[in-house]
Amino acid sequence: MRLIFMGTPDFARVSLKKLLESNHEVLAVVTVPDKPKGRGLKLQPSPVKEFAVANQLPVFQPESLKDPEFIQTLKNFNADVFVVVAFRILPREVFTIPPKGTINLHASLLPKYRGAAPINWAIINGETETGVTTIFINERVDQGNILLQERVPIGPDMTAGELHDVLADVGADLLVKTLNQLESEGIKPKKQDPSLVSKAPKITKEICHLNFNQSAQQVHNWIRGLSPYPAAFAYWNGKLLKLFRSRPVAAGDSNAEPGTIVMVMKNAFSVQCASGIIDIFEVQLQGKKRMSVEAFLNGQPLKKGDRLT
Repeated sequence: MRLIFMGTPDFARVSLKKLLESNHEVLAVVTVPDKPKGRGLKLQPSPVKEFAVANQLPVFQPESLKDPEFIQTLKNFNADVFVVVAFRILPREVFTIPPKGTINLHASLLPKYRGAAPINWAIINGETETGVTTIFINERVDQGNILLQERVPIGPDMTAGELHDVLADVGADLLVKTLNQLESEGIKPKKQDPSLVSKAPKITKEICHLNFNQSAQQVHNWIRGLSPYPAAFAYWNGKLLKLFRSRPVAAGDSNAEPGTIVMVMKNAFSVQCASGIIDIFEVQLQGKKRMSVEAFLNGQPLKKGDRLT
């Protein structure tokens, strides 16, 4: 089929690559306008734009998705279908253009984890399984009829970054499969079950601030669910300390208050939680680079009895 692809981050770039390698024809790409980044605030393209330009695809970056000129441009392509992966909310004037509809890839087993951060929340909540879903887009975000789904296990120490990469690859394959079946009219869309709905709201800085008044397993889930970005953090000696790698320890509780460092080893330090202890292996101190705890301890006087707050 002839399609127009809409997406922004690296997660979407993987899908665009697989679609280009498929039997379907990518006519054009829509992504966000370039944004200033870095100390020099130079305009930087999205990962999707970089890939599209490198593959000589037409790229459109509208400020407004309701711009009449942009909408007419989309119509002029006479695409069979639009494909959307990690992009903006489309107005009705856009998603109703193609005769085969507009397909969205979402990184969860909908209707579970509707929202902006399904990968993070699945891990934070201790899920052992998630997946990807393709749906038809309608007026209600993440609530369209389900086309296909693919399940993916979540390992006990898997981080959000690692799960992101797995889901990006599995999701890209599912998109191609969805288009193949849609073309042959081999898909029967089904409504989402409202009794299974859960939310995955945007991650804020407040959410990233660790609370050690939880079990070691819960703290571990928060750390890996926010790693590598935006990263869970606590404060040590008045400085923000991001935590990236951890492991809950099957050990008896000490008499220390939650957040107290109860042991310092060569390659890790242990923190008391409300129940259990968690070992920390990778950190980033405010103003420094991300590093192993072994490297961190070579330059920082962290010691038993210190508090993470």
